Amino acid sequence: MAKPVSREFLANLRHTIEDGMILQRQGKLAEAEKIYTRILKTLPDQFETLQLMAELKMQRGKPGEAFRHMSAAVTARPDDAGAHIHLGLVLRALKRDADALASFDKALALDPANVDALGNRGDVLLSLRRPAEALDCFERIVAAAPGHLEARANRGAALATLGRHEEALADFDAVLGAAPHPLAAYNRGLALAALGRPAEALEAYDRSLAMMPTHVPAMSSRGVALQALNRHAEAIASFDRALALAPDFADAHFNRSLALLATGDYARGQMDYEWRWKRSGAAARQNFNRPLWLGETPLGSRTILLHAEQGLGDTIMFARYVGLLARAGAKVMLEVHPELKALMSRLPGCAAVIGRGEPRPAHDVQCPLGSLPLALKTTLAAVPDAGPYLAADPARVARWAPRLARHASPRVAVVWAGNVAHANDRNRSLPLASLAPLWTSRAARFVSLQRDLRPGDADALASAPVLHLGGELDDFDDTAAVLAQCDLVISVDTSVAHLAGALGRPLWVLLPFSADWRWTAADERSPWYPSARLFRQPQPGDWESVVRDVLKALPAAAL
Repeated sequence: MAKPVSREFLANLRHTIEDGMILQRQGKLAEAEKIYTRILKTLPDQFETLQLMAELKMQRGKPGEAFRHMSAAVTARPDDAGAHIHLGLVLRALKRDADALASFDKALALDPANVDALGNRGDVLLSLRRPAEALDCFERIVAAAPGHLEARANRGAALATLGRHEEALADFDAVLGAAPHPLAAYNRGLALAALGRPAEALEAYDRSLAMMPTHVPAMSSRGVALQALNRHAEAIASFDRALALAPDFADAHFNRSLALLATGDYARGQMDYEWRWKRSGAAARQNFNRPLWLGETPLGSRTILLHAEQGLGDTIMFARYVGLLARAGAKVMLEVHPELKALMSRLPGCAAVIGRGEPRPAHDVQCPLGSLPLALKTTLAAVPDAGPYLAADPARVARWAPRLARHASPRVAVVWAGNVAHANDRNRSLPLASLAPLWTSRAARFVSLQRDLRPGDADALASAPVLHLGGELDDFDDTAAVLAQCDLVISVDTSVAHLAGALGRPLWVLLPFSADWRWTAADERSPWYPSARLFRQPQPGDWESVVRDVLKALPAAAL
């Protein structure tokens, strides 16, 4: 039987609640909680007090208790849209985004134009990686209230997630033109970076940090922008600032590793490179039932499984360590992409090669290929097996010889683009039209090994003096056989460049202004491939100067 409530209690209820609210606003949470507890002891379903208690519990970092009180508030007043919104916020704090979305949906069913419900629904949809639906929420708010800056900033974030960076910039600029907004400035920097405008991105990050000095992602992104500007020492300093505040921030560790490696600090760089498994968007580390080996103890005669965990070019580059481990007495097994299996089967020192997805042979320890430089303490001055360590299949060479004989020497193989899905494709690939000046050279005949053509490439090749073989190459054994019969390879930073270097073929690599770490920050030679000469953009995006330097160098090349 419920305890009767006195008239005096009810008459003073409003003042009692207000006393608690004043204390709560003053930060006197323990005193406010006593008042709310006293009310709920008498009126356990008092809606306003339940909601205030939930807010207080959130302030005290106790979302589980907040959920209990907010759930009771919703039960007490199920038709209140605001209650469902508050419950959704608590559920988000508990990392129950799907449940939070359902709560915001209930609020909108009760009040379809509720701006708070729409905004929070959009936020949670972004977290759930449903940006198109999130965009619809923010656009509904902006349509009803064009001056709603938070909705405009969030619409920009949704547009950027959808790859519509120019439209996102318009939203961020509108927000920043109206009021200071550190997150809009930060997101503006991300959009500019995605558009290949690192100098402007750097300004945006600095603007964000001026308003929000301890924002770790902005510090880290600032470092990435500095890397893109080839300002690696400053980039490292920016990553250091981020890590001083957040020592376990994987993105800053990983990006710092790239700057350290580019400047030749392999000892520190390889340690940070191990954070690649935890960075944003990283694939999960594979589960193995054998221990990870990182060089802590000599292998002796034990069997080690080396496994590819990055791209094709990385796999070719790090496969050089197989011979080093085999010469030290280890039995080496190698797991690679299926299209590399035949090529790698001729790798000296390799006891067995399997393709991904095939049963793994018995082994004692395992190591990802990208961790071998750390395990074997590689230094810039002592990169192992830098000479040719791969060879073309003689049978494939013979098969391609008649096809190539019709294209007289000297033959120059060309590759101008990598995988369009690569995160750095905008910088490392160049349009086929940019290579057109090379076709005027009398110093060579050109052979295209470009497998994936971009729009317009096929028509351009049809009218160019180029033998296009890319579409006829079945695997890397075919590519190696053609490279073995070319006098020079000219390639952007792709797997073909790595293959040519591993084969010891004369190689010219066309590099963006800020190149991948393995090509160093400024040198003309790579410690990983002695046969390679590096041609670098003098300014970001300036492929014209690179091609002009290549054209000038061709007549003097010993072809």
